Amino acid sequence: MQIRRSDRMNDVKYDLRGPISQEAERMERSGIEIIKLNTGNPAEFGFETPEPVLRALREQAHMAAAYSTSKGIWDAREAVAEYCERRGIPGVSPEHVYTGNGVSEMIMVSLQALLNPGDEVLVPCPDYPLWTGSVNMCGGRAMHYLCDEQRDWQPNLEHMRSLISPRTRAIVIINPNNPTGAVYPRETLEQIVQMAREHELLLLSDEIYDRLLMDGEQHIPTASLAPDLPVITYNGLSKSHQICGYRCGWMSVGGNLSGMQDYLDGLITLCSMRLCSNVLAQAAIRPALEDSSGIDAYIAPGGRLHTQRSIAHEMLNEIDGVSAVKSRAGLYMFPKLDGELLGIHDDAQFVLDFLRAEHVLLTHGSSYLWPKRDHFRIVYLPPEQQLIDVMGRLKRFLSSYDQRKSMAI
Repeated sequence: MQIRRSDRMNDVKYDLRGPISQEAERMERSGIEIIKLNTGNPAEFGFETPEPVLRALREQAHMAAAYSTSKGIWDAREAVAEYCERRGIPGVSPEHVYTGNGVSEMIMVSLQALLNPGDEVLVPCPDYPLWTGSVNMCGGRAMHYLCDEQRDWQPNLEHMRSLISPRTRAIVIINPNNPTGAVYPRETLEQIVQMAREHELLLLSDEIYDRLLMDGEQHIPTASLAPDLPVITYNGLSKSHQICGYRCGWMSVGGNLSGMQDYLDGLITLCSMRLCSNVLAQAAIRPALEDSSGIDAYIAPGGRLHTQRSIAHEMLNEIDGVSAVKSRAGLYMFPKLDGELLGIHDDAQFVLDFLRAEHVLLTHGSSYLWPKRDHFRIVYLPPEQQLIDVMGRLKRFLSSYDQRKSMAI
């Protein structure tokens, strides 16, 4: 008997944890220590969860054994609504906040409630691949608008506009961006909002890195510019408060909700089907949103994350054949490989060969739907000396690397 996966899985990929990551796991089981720079997992590199969050988790543990309501406990949702108000996002009440097991779950829920087969969603390129995979899994079609590396990875608005068709239902904005670390200025966001206004599109704004800004950058919530439109904003605590494993995220629906009730009813149904999100993690939401001192210290000049970002940027650009736009937020950079100079034509093969030779796990750029096989994503979470060591390994590896001699994946 042969049991095959469903046809809707044919266009669903998530190479961040794909074959190369599985090879790293195999190597680890054989006793090889792997430096994992493929995912943003702060706790793995010694970033500590703030004490107010840990205290709330300890104090509320005895209260978290029972289900919460499907949307989540009221206090957590109220805290998110208050955070939205402080950020200038209009029209968000606790009734319009939905907690989830990470933002990932909320992305899938919101798209399942929205899409019919063949519907189109505009998604950035490069893209955090969960978005494309979720659109495809829900029967939709991801239409990728390019972001321009020569303009600090800002969206190409002309290309975005050219993709809008009668089947378009929504525009996805990832700001601050993963994998590029770009932060979008007000003018760019205003133009995207205007496109949504003209074509009556839902705005889906992934803003989970909004508290990890550096170099004086200002994050502007998309919903703050669109009080007359429905906007779903996604956020969570995994990165800003170093609790990835607790799976604590949410989405808030703000702006003009007239004509949205049928869709909102669909969200309730889907949230009810999974009963509720992690109740203990919900207890962390209020203290986390009321105290950002931990992450503020990391991202300030001289702070650990700020320093490591600078080291990664400088050392990457010192390697022959590698160039990197400086990340302005988040945990990542998306460097480019000069394929002609380095003789690299397959980014996945390069990442695999580097893993096998130097025991460092990166992510190949094509896994973020980038059309050319000439980029990779690197996480700058390791402590300073380890990060310097990794950059030394990369420089040494590329100085003698010949992809023609590589083993196939």
